[in-house]
Amino acid sequence: MPGFREEIAKVISLSLKERLKQDEVLALLESPPSAEMGDIAFPCFKLAALFKKSPAEIAKHLSQDVKLPASVEKAEAAGPYLNFFLQKESIAKQAISRILKEGASYGKLKANGKRVMVEYSAPNTNKPLHLGHLRNDSIGMAVCKLLEAAGCKVIKANLVNDRGIHICKSMLAYRLFGKGKTPARAGLKPDHFVGKYYVLYNKKAAEKPELEMQAYEMLTLWEAKDRKTIALWKKMNEWVLKGFKETYKNFGSSFDHWFFESEFYDRAKPLVELGKQKGFFSVNDEGALLARLENYGLPDKTVSRADGTSIYITNDLALTRHKFEHFMLDESIWVVGSEQNLYFKQLFKIFELLGFAWAGKCRHLSYGMVFLPSGKLKSREGIVVDADNIIAEVNCLASKEVLKRHKKIKKTELSNRARAVGLAAIKFYMLKTAAQKDLHFRPRESISFEGETGPYIQYTYARAKSILRKAKKTSLQNLLFTQLQSDEAKNLIKLLAQFPEAVQKSADSLSPHILCQLLIETAEAFNTFYHRHPVMQAESVELKKERLALVQATAQVLKNGLALLNIEAIERM
Repeated sequence: MPGFREEIAKVISLSLKERLKQDEVLALLESPPSAEMGDIAFPCFKLAALFKKSPAEIAKHLSQDVKLPASVEKAEAAGPYLNFFLQKESIAKQAISRILKEGASYGKLKANGKRVMVEYSAPNTNKPLHLGHLRNDSIGMAVCKLLEAAGCKVIKANLVNDRGIHICKSMLAYRLFGKGKTPARAGLKPDHFVGKYYVLYNKKAAEKPELEMQAYEMLTLWEAKDRKTIALWKKMNEWVLKGFKETYKNFGSSFDHWFFESEFYDRAKPLVELGKQKGFFSVNDEGALLARLENYGLPDKTVSRADGTSIYITNDLALTRHKFEHFMLDESIWVVGSEQNLYFKQLFKIFELLGFAWAGKCRHLSYGMVFLPSGKLKSREGIVVDADNIIAEVNCLASKEVLKRHKKIKKTELSNRARAVGLAAIKFYMLKTAAQKDLHFRPRESISFEGETGPYIQYTYARAKSILRKAKKTSLQNLLFTQLQSDEAKNLIKLLAQFPEAVQKSADSLSPHILCQLLIETAEAFNTFYHRHPVMQAESVELKKERLALVQATAQVLKNGLALLNIEAIERM
């Protein structure tokens, strides 16, 4: 069933004699900032060069020329915009009918054949996942689901940083101070066990600076494939990976492909030679290999150390080429913190200078830091909130909230419900703020059943489902939608109709917070409607059915929206 935007895009394209195709017009349509300005706006700026007229002139001409579909009441020019005002009954009938017909597919677009890899999480195997990873994973999974909804074939990837000097530090501490202990004997989750030795190394190195040289010697032995060093590395990596996978399963993160830095760090030699041939890779006075980038407004970037050992960028050079060639990608996206903004500018510039056609198809989805109330996370000092611990803490808070409302709930059901609410609290808190902004994570605020939270959206969905259960098997077929005349109903319907647009915008801009905001507004609008207009006590049978259809459509949109954020919609809170 075509939506209002598709209908409007079609008539505009026809009025323009298809000098802009329907899909091109559709991509330009916007939602006006206020209801007084209409329901859908077409900006005419792009047409100025095409028709050699001002955008305002074009908008005025179109308002007189465009043939309006039956669902549109009128079209008015407002400066450079052509604003369309929809028939209110048409909005209700088309929007609600479409939602009920499409169900879980509402908001999704047809496949476009675009292959996109999203690399997210990217942990180091010297410590457990922490609070920062929860933001990374929340963004990564939401972006993957949004891109899939927008019609892309998405490959979810995880690059595990399992080699390098930081890994050798935890290995050295274990060799010197571990005394053969194992996670099982220590009674610790295996990634937490290894993380203790990374913290211990930094504590001991402050007392004995010579440990730094020993760590570098271990790295050299590792790259020389020393048997004992490799055996220790494999054992500790296996411990950590086992712990990671347990956390990922618990949090709902999933991957189609795992990359390991240890498999790519030494495969960049052909690219290094190519950079030398092109004249922008050269050795500095200390013997390190640099990519010379000053002529491009960027600092020079070290590509490998003077002793020949590899660093992070060495791995990325080889891995990125492998990604595009092996997976035949149209785009590759890295979900990585803003601390690496400069690094990705340098990396992408190097790809461009090496002459790769896909250099322009690389995108860095930068996100801000996550702070504790006490300050910044510092893994090496042990000042960090491990992901497992924060999940457990928030689940505990969720359990208390559920018990307030259901004192006799069974233990298993309490556990399942608290887990769903707790994960919703964390993920929505991480996603509702624009990714580029820093945030302070406050567990008690995140778990609230009121305000801009995941549990609030879940609670609204559960309320809608409760109303529908009371209605039992009331038929909602062949409704005319002439009864939903209240401002509260009209506002809610308009938000439901905007859902596909919000999904598209969120996917195009890699911005889950856009969808979060629509879900918040939808939940608020529903609760306002519900409080002012009782559903089961409606004045007539027809009005009751139309209100029930609106409730069902709202529940479907909230469920679909939460699913795109990798959050479970639960029917009872």
